[in-house]
Amino acid sequence: MITLTVLYGKPSDPAEFERYYAEHHMPLVEQLPGLGKYEAVRCVSAPDGGEPAFYRIFTAWFDTVDEMHQVLGSEQGQVVTADVPNFASGGATMVVSQVDA
Repeated sequence: MITLTVLYGKPSDPAEFERYYAEHHMPLVEQLPGLGKYEAVRCVSAPDGGEPAFYRIFTAWFDTVDEMHQVLGSEQGQVVTADVPNFASGGATMVVSQVDA
């Protein structure tokens, strides 16, 4: 199992980030051909109660790296990837991982 994780830094305007993310970006994500399980979360705290390291985290699961590349390489995948800079003013880091357990 492979995961694609997007770690979003704190945006300059959280309300605008949330509006754009919900109304524009996530509807684009939901149109990805072959996308299976995914999860979008908003970070609320660090373990010690302080500020979280990230603002939001998005994770999508794929059976293989090739499947992930196929989904992201599709026309819709390119649209989704190109949309990230339109709202992620705090930056976005993408990580591909293999699930061991």
